[in-house]
Amino acid sequence: MTKGNVVFAGLIAFLIGGLGYWLFLVLGLDSPSAGIASEAILVLLLLGWISSYFLRVIRGKMTFMEQRKRYRESYEKVTEKALEKKFDSMSEEEQISLIKEIEIDKQ
Repeated sequence: MTKGNVVFAGLIAFLIGGLGYWLFLVLGLDSPSAGIASEAILVLLLLGWISSYFLRVIRGKMTFMEQRKRYRESYEKVTEKALEKKFDSMSEEEQISLIKEIEIDKQ
């Protein structure tokens, strides 16, 4: 999450709290009760957000993990293409020699 997103999320939480307070006042609650009710709504939203984060952690669907997986896949594709291109540019004797060398290393 970027710094701008954090500020934006803070402003949204502030606005939700203020609108909740105003809504509860309009519905007829006195000021302390409206404040407590709007705080309760914000706490419930916060707990829901935190629980969704924990679910992503448990399932392995976190943003960093997804980015790393995509990066690894694209890196492997690029590397594979580069190796194929280099192998294709070799002479037939060099290719055979390389294949034999790889087979020896496997044993």
